[in-house]
Amino acid sequence: MKKYIYIFIALVTFSACENELELTSPSELTAQGFWDTEEGVKTAHTGMFANLRGTAGTFWQLGEMRSDIWGGRTFESPFSENLIESNITVATAPFGGWAGLYTRIHRVNDFIKNAPNVTFVNPAEKNHLMGQAYGLRALYYYTLLKTWGDVPIILEPLAEVNPEGLSRARSPKTEVMALIKSDIAASLNAFGSDNSYWEGSRVFWSKAATLALKGDAYIWSGNLLGGGSADFTEAKTALQQISSLGVSLAPNVNSLWGVDNEGNNEFIFAFQYKQDEAENFYNSLTGRSTEINPQFNDQGESMGAFVIAGANRYGPSEEVLMLLDDNKDQRKDATFIRLYKDDNAGLGYPTYTESKYFGAIFNKFLGKVIGSERIFENDVPLYRYADVVLMLAEVKNLLGEDPSEEINQIRARAYGSNYNPLIHGYVNGSQAENTNAILDERYKEFIGEGKRWWDLRRAGNSYVINNIDFLNPGDEYKLELPITEDMIGRNPLLTQTAGYTN
Repeated sequence: MKKYIYIFIALVTFSACENELELTSPSELTAQGFWDTEEGVKTAHTGMFANLRGTAGTFWQLGEMRSDIWGGRTFESPFSENLIESNITVATAPFGGWAGLYTRIHRVNDFIKNAPNVTFVNPAEKNHLMGQAYGLRALYYYTLLKTWGDVPIILEPLAEVNPEGLSRARSPKTEVMALIKSDIAASLNAFGSDNSYWEGSRVFWSKAATLALKGDAYIWSGNLLGGGSADFTEAKTALQQISSLGVSLAPNVNSLWGVDNEGNNEFIFAFQYKQDEAENFYNSLTGRSTEINPQFNDQGESMGAFVIAGANRYGPSEEVLMLLDDNKDQRKDATFIRLYKDDNAGLGYPTYTESKYFGAIFNKFLGKVIGSERIFENDVPLYRYADVVLMLAEVKNLLGEDPSEEINQIRARAYGSNYNPLIHGYVNGSQAENTNAILDERYKEFIGEGKRWWDLRRAGNSYVINNIDFLNPGDEYKLELPITEDMIGRNPLLTQTAGYTN
């Protein structure tokens, strides 16, 4: 993979960056002779995933910052307070230029247009790459739809300098979703019966990843865009296929996390990070040794030997600390290292004790210590099988079916040998009760993985308003982001997101 990354960097070094649908720019990928060979196509393919990895932090912020996970105590200056507190206006509009997603889409468009014209020694490889490309474009447009609602649709690469061609109006959500569904279908058609993982790795898109995205998007479409039971049935069928594609739950929570475990079969698609290539962004959820070493963990053990040189910019909310305050649930210790100011005479603090609490270190993606340095090289999943299981519970509930089997799969794994079905098992209830149980289970399971905001949104507006302290009835328009005045100034065809005024 590294060889192709270096070739890709060399190619784009000589090209200019465009602003999103507002500035003039030639194609960044199309070059004389670039699309003439199989190796060139594979280089472009690797480049698409380098671009995707560069967007991983944005995906995380979009999917988590506005939820109820963060905003708690930090021991350094906190970040993203406006997002956490939903302090969003036209003047403070975050993620200008559509968060850079159209640059990514442009490169995928270039691939989709040009790769089919190149002869491959093994045509099945080209089909697999096309399945990946359509899946990525669906993912980007799905992210745009969830974030801004109506967004421009552009399906051609920017092959020439043409200012008029760069100005596009926002298309209605229903049209954007129709495109997403079309790209998902094109992806699955290209994969055909090929259930393999490119280079045997989950860091490239796959048929399983497209099916997970299909389940996700069709639940959104069915619940929020009027698709109803037809969409829910499509989602259920897609999600049920994934277990036959070499995907399964890890045997326990602890075998999910850590660099040595990132090749597990639960990960469906993950952003890849490697030392000397790229590190993930989770060091901002940790801290520095000078602050951490004098503290104690909740077992009363000294943190004096803990190696870290990160930052502590995001603190878990008290709600999260209480939610995970169950010592029989493996997710408590797997998610955070809780820091306390003393060791409580060696007893530690087995339950959350606010008066002695110092802060927390996010524990899922802590990388590995090499010598005197911690390297944040964990692969970070976008979809894993626990996500599929709980989305299947979600869609079964929406279809009026019993979701308790799926909920209990996740609970049984979380509690391990402590699992007692009479205490921890879930029994089917009303549709609203089931929805809340699924949301709570997803809350515990996916903290820090960029899911919680989308989970609440996918459930419906009332679930967002009821769970987010900074939002009240009448704030529903804030569920979609505004665009900046600068974006409208550069592209007069754009209109402001409904509900926002100057």
